[in-house]
Amino acid sequence: MASAIPGPRELPESRYDLSTYWGRVKHSADVSDPRMLLTTKKKLEEAKSLVSDYKNGKIKEMTPQLWTSKKILDSTIHPDTGEPVFLPFRMSSYVLSNLVVTVGMLTPNLGAFGTLFWQITNQSLNVAINTANSNKSHPLTTQQLTTSYAMAVTASCSVALGLNSLVPRLKSLSANSRLILGRLVPFAAVVSAGVVNVFLMRGEEIRKGISVFDADSGEVVGTSNKAATLAVGETAISRVLNASPIMVIPPLILVRLQRKFRMTKPVETVTNLGLILATSLVALPFALGVFPQRRTVDVTRLEKRFSNLTSKEGKPITKLQFNRGM
Repeated sequence: MASAIPGPRELPESRYDLSTYWGRVKHSADVSDPRMLLTTKKKLEEAKSLVSDYKNGKIKEMTPQLWTSKKILDSTIHPDTGEPVFLPFRMSSYVLSNLVVTVGMLTPNLGAFGTLFWQITNQSLNVAINTANSNKSHPLTTQQLTTSYAMAVTASCSVALGLNSLVPRLKSLSANSRLILGRLVPFAAVVSAGVVNVFLMRGEEIRKGISVFDADSGEVVGTSNKAATLAVGETAISRVLNASPIMVIPPLILVRLQRKFRMTKPVETVTNLGLILATSLVALPFALGVFPQRRTVDVTRLEKRFSNLTSKEGKPITKLQFNRGM
């Protein structure tokens, strides 16, 4: 990210108003823009130089070129290491990296082996993306990563195989209803594994608390377990929202298309691929923008010790902020 470039002056967080949903949607579209994957090494160095000039006062105001440079760095550079994130695991590569795996999971009539293979592949990709983009100042231990991975794989495979065996037994439902439920099994598996993964990977935050800031001055006023619970809970919900359009819309549309047209296997695969790609590109920014990255809450929602705080100017602190995380 651009924050990795040294300099006493901070860049604006975004060119959009992040206090509004539409502003966060546009910001998320920037962060996940697949075109950033075409950035050359020369362009990356030029972007670093331009951002460095701004942060060190050589450039006084933000310009369109500077906003583009920030976008390049935000989608390429890790904020802790200052080095490019491995290309398949960047946020700008999210849609493309997940495309093949999602197509695999949503392929009709996979069978037990195919279901296990694609669920394990999906969780392996998730761990790789989470690790590549994780906070390097407090890295997870190998045991924590292994436990999280094993639990997520167990959850996703158990749900997928369990529902695949259960749906055909629902004789009270029509064949059409069973068909639709069967196509939504991967969604249930991915969502359950995603929620398990979030709480395992970030359980330490809930136990120890996260830093909270005065919303006006940005000064750290302490750590809060309730803020951590809220942050992790919202992140778990965001995982569900991220998966929902991609894992629900394409299979339902494909069912309707299969009823209207006689499709060969190759045509079905290409159609499935196109539906997932289109849905991912359109829906991802809308899902990512639901919750703000930097949350502002009333002090009454946190521990009682935050209720009587005052700022350096002697004013009562009524709003606190914390970074929700991804």
